[in-house]
Amino acid sequence: MGQYNYSPKIDLVFRKLFGSEDNKDLLLSLINGIIDCTPRLTDLTLKNPYNLATYLTEKTSILDVKAVDEHGTWYDIEMQIGEYGFYGKRALYYLSKMYVDQLKEAEGYATLKTTIGIHLIDFDYFPDERYRHRYLWKDADTNEALDHLNYQQLYFIEMRKFRKEWTELASLLDRWIAFLNKAEDLEHDDVPSALQSEPEIVKAISRLEVMYFEAKEREIYEAELKARLDEIEKVRTALVKGEGIGFEKGEAVGLEKGEAIGIEIGIARALQRLRDNGISEEEARRILGIE
Repeated sequence: MGQYNYSPKIDLVFRKLFGSEDNKDLLLSLINGIIDCTPRLTDLTLKNPYNLATYLTEKTSILDVKAVDEHGTWYDIEMQIGEYGFYGKRALYYLSKMYVDQLKEAEGYATLKTTIGIHLIDFDYFPDERYRHRYLWKDADTNEALDHLNYQQLYFIEMRKFRKEWTELASLLDRWIAFLNKAEDLEHDDVPSALQSEPEIVKAISRLEVMYFEAKEREIYEAELKARLDEIEKVRTALVKGEGIGFEKGEAVGLEKGEAIGIEIGIARALQRLRDNGISEEEARRILGIE
């Protein structure tokens, strides 16, 4: 195991890894994997490069990475572990805001460019099992996407739904999501063969192992990790309370049945809370001591 692998799902690490000038090739590769365009994009300009002072200022607002490609298309990329209420409305708001904010630099409506919102989310949001969803403007009757209206797109990548093994990785996006899900267990001198074909991912693994944090950055990172551990303890408490609910229900529907209902409710809630905080299904079950 490497000396200390940070999790790229933590806001601070994601911003530093993908939002730094030295690493914008990583962001370019990630975007290429997500939008899957032909030919692939070849250049990006970061609009909000990472620095600690900016990060501290933005801590109470959305934490994202903004970039513009060689065609003028704007991208807003966010990593989100915990589930928020009305997440779809939030995603639409920030997409629209980015589109409108172009007017600060543009001369008028004619110069507005396509805006693409990318949300890497570590919770289940859509009812099906696809882990990539793309939304754009279409004619409701003909399903036709018109070029002169298609200036806003949304991509959602549900990382928890990605369950492919190393031998099953088939695309650039597959490899990036496998990296994001397993980064803490990867080493630069023992990269799985399934990732070796992507030099940017190999570089990302190496950068995580040697990533330097200033004292304040480490403080922030440790605080975010502590928050996740605290959440795990809340989940344990919820499990115990779930058993208590079962006994309460037992007074009305029979103790044995009530206990089973309560434990089932508690376990379901506990697993959900752990998954919402970036814990895999397997690890969540191990923490809770269930099969």
